[in-house]
Order: sequence, then structure tokens, then C-alpha cells
Amino acid sequence: MAKLVFDIETSLLPLERFDEAQQEYLFREAEKLPEGPARETRRAEIHRQFNLWPLTAQVVCVAMLNADTARGQVLFQAEDFEADADAGPVEFVPCADETELLTAFWDAAKHYSHIATFNGRGFDVPFLYLRSAVLNVPISRKDWLGYRFATEPHCDLAEQLTFYGVSGREGAARRFNLDFYCKAFGIESPKSHGVTGMDVTNLLNEGRHREIAEYCLRDVQATVLLYKIWQERLAGIK
Repeated sequence: MAKLVFDIETSLLPLERFDEAQQEYLFREAEKLPEGPARETRRAEIHRQFNLWPLTAQVVCVAMLNADTARGQVLFQAEDFEADADAGPVEFVPCADETELLTAFWDAAKHYSHIATFNGRGFDVPFLYLRSAVLNVPISRKDWLGYRFATEPHCDLAEQLTFYGVSGREGAARRFNLDFYCKAFGIESPKSHGVTGMDVTNLLNEGRHREIAEYCLRDVQATVLLYKIWQERLAGIK
């Protein structure tokens, strides 16, 4: 059965979106430090982490591919951006806002029984669930965080390549990032074009929406190849 492989890109929400009490809560750890460079450094570190939390960030792009056909879509937030006239196997679809993007994603997801991700259980899926709930976007698939020690309906390669964390942080099966796994297995890294997830907010602010979309697609294309290697060489190990 065909698998949907996807990845998301997120961007922190403006600080002014949070009231005084929320900001005090978010930066509480930094405010415990004496006034000066150390406090400001810690505040900046916390602010960068906003990208990781669905209550302080938004989904700005979702790239998804059918693992068997390599056909798919890239949904991305963009103002006044026209869709491709010649879509090809992957269609780039600009969305006016996050609500439109998430609605389109869940509409596509309902056609797949199985998914594959890299760290989707720890990040992408809970992020999508919570952002959809915040925006009251109906979720068509609510079973992607089920039994952890199973590869159906969700095969998370970050779990599989560490054998569910069997050796902890420093052992033989320690966890690496997608870039490292790609290079180890001879797959072109999605970061080889000079863009990383840390660049997304700046690219968004500069209106470089298509670059975000193309980077996200490279992540998914690499994940598809890594998934196929896992299927051929490692699937079934217990």
C-alpha cells in the first residue's frame, strides 16, 4: 500500500502576538539571570526555540510525496504567488495562510493509510495536530501517534534507525540528524544547497517563499530514499 512521506517547515510567531503574562512565562528562565549579556544571550536562545513549539510557531510549508510514485505536492504560505502552470510530478501550491495550508494537507492525508517520516513522531505530527487544533482545522487522521513500537500506520525513521533508542544517547545506535544519515548512506543531503531549517524564518520575512518550499521538498525526497534503504536492508529487525 502506498505511503505518504512528508515534512514540515515552521516559523516563529511575532513576539507581539503574546501578551505580557505569556512573555513572562516564556522568558522566565532567562529573567532569573543577572541583568547583562548572559541574560540577553539566554533570551535569544529561548526566542529561537519558538520555532519548535506549536503554540509559539506556525506551519509555513508541508511537502509530501507518494513513496512509490514520487508524485506529490508542496503546500506553502505565500502572498500573491501563482501556482506552477506546468505542475509536473510535484505540484507547488501557494496558500494564503496557515489555515488554508493545513486544510489542504489533511484533505490529502485522508487518502493514505500509512505514512513515513523522519522524526515525525517527535515533531511533525504533534506540531500538525496542535496547530490544527488551535486553528480549528479538522484533522482527518488521528492515529499517527499510536503504538510506538510499530511501523504501521507510521514509520518514523528516526525511531527505526536508532532501534527505538536501544543504546541511548551515546551508544552504537545513537541518533543522528537527517543530514548525517543521508551522507552516511550516500544520499544527497537536503542541506547541500545551502539552506537549513534555521533559515526558514528569515526566508519567510524576505518573501522567499519558493526557496522554503524547495528546501522542504528536498527533505522529503531524501526521506523517501532513506525509507527505501531502511525497507530493503533493515526492516524486520527486532
